[in-house]
Amino acid sequence: MTKIVSAIVICAMVAHMIRPLGLPGLRRRGDVWKLALGAFVLIAAVTMVRPE
Repeated sequence: MTKIVSAIVICAMVAHMIRPLGLPGLRRRGDVWKLALGAFVLIAAVTMVRPE
């Protein structure tokens, strides 16, 4: 699951660098760090919830 989330976020980051997504809070190219921070939080949450 974390590999899928990572791949999706990396694709979103590349697309955002080419052309900003235009979502609230993601209107400039320099806002890529927000996607990376969100991905970190999401992957951490998936890792904590995953039973092992």
